[in-house]
Amino acid sequence: MRAESSSHINKKRNLSIMSKQAEKNCRLGTVGGQAVLEGIMMKGKEEYAIAVRREDGTVSLTKQRFTSIRSKHKILRLPILRGIVGFVESMVLNFKTLSISAEQYGLEEAEPETKFEKWLTNTFGEKLMSVIMGISMFLGIALAIGLFFLLPSYIAKGIEWLAGRSLGIFMNLIEGVIKIIIFVAYLMLVSLMKDIRRTFEYHGAEHKSIFCYESGEELTVENVKKHRRFHPRCGTSFIFVILIISILVNSLPFVTWDNMLLRMLTKILILPLIVGIGFEFIMFAGKHDNFLTRILSAPGLFMQRITTREPDDSQIEIAIIALKTALPDVFPDYRYEDPHDAVSDENSETETESASEPESCSQAASEPSVSADTDKASE
Repeated sequence: MRAESSSHINKKRNLSIMSKQAEKNCRLGTVGGQAVLEGIMMKGKEEYAIAVRREDGTVSLTKQRFTSIRSKHKILRLPILRGIVGFVESMVLNFKTLSISAEQYGLEEAEPETKFEKWLTNTFGEKLMSVIMGISMFLGIALAIGLFFLLPSYIAKGIEWLAGRSLGIFMNLIEGVIKIIIFVAYLMLVSLMKDIRRTFEYHGAEHKSIFCYESGEELTVENVKKHRRFHPRCGTSFIFVILIISILVNSLPFVTWDNMLLRMLTKILILPLIVGIGFEFIMFAGKHDNFLTRILSAPGLFMQRITTREPDDSQIEIAIIALKTALPDVFPDYRYEDPHDAVSDENSETETESASEPESCSQAASEPSVSADTDKASE
């Protein structure tokens, strides 16, 4: 009887521990984010919020709905395919939120309009910012293709020419290393810019607040400050993982070195596959903390020492506002009230504030979200 009783007690204890762990971890992967101009975007399952600190210290808050096409078509939720669709949606959302944050911050009001700017305003009207962001997106893609597709391949060919003989499979490794060097150098250079440093601080605030939320702690500035700023689902980690996977995939026999134009086209065509594989790894690493995922995530996490900085209290406040507003199911009574009444709410109402959180995180959004801070990105 005693043995049975002891076994029964141990079984109940183990079930209790597993239940607590499940409750604690049910928030993992349910929210993602992105640092924007003087602010942060946070995205839950079907809603996202953008909180921006304006120059006068007030907070401009925008809340909108975003329904993924994956929720409408089951086939788009299949592994690999869901990563490709999610990446495209993240890119679109990232540029949209950057445009919104620029308007919230009042960037277009900083200086008097030139004649050319007046012409643009008269020509495009309210769509001007969208046009500018579209052009920026095109130029960004062109720059990315030049830096990460063309330049590494031609440098690798140049090294082979200098060596005076074929380098065989080592060409792919050389090309991959060059990509990584370019990526790291680019991040280090842009981090020297004052505005980018500020964005990296908001990036750190985004990660810390998400960690705090996922741990089940109350979202306060003091609690958020205790958490680390390196997150396994970060867009920086995602890009680094993509670079590593591309080295392996581009080593396959059908990616030829004999014709550089054909090689470029092949690499572009298989890029969606690489993105899909990278997405699956990032999501797995974000939900599983073990020796293997730590080893594989280490390079991306190390890169976040460049792309994130320690935030100040005001930046953490912005992250908390955006996170709570983006998760109305988890914080149903929350409403941010700016002392200067500088709140903008689009397409839906922001809820009223309450000091309490729901008893369980089972109400959290169920669809995983990559932190899009590329932080788009993204977070």
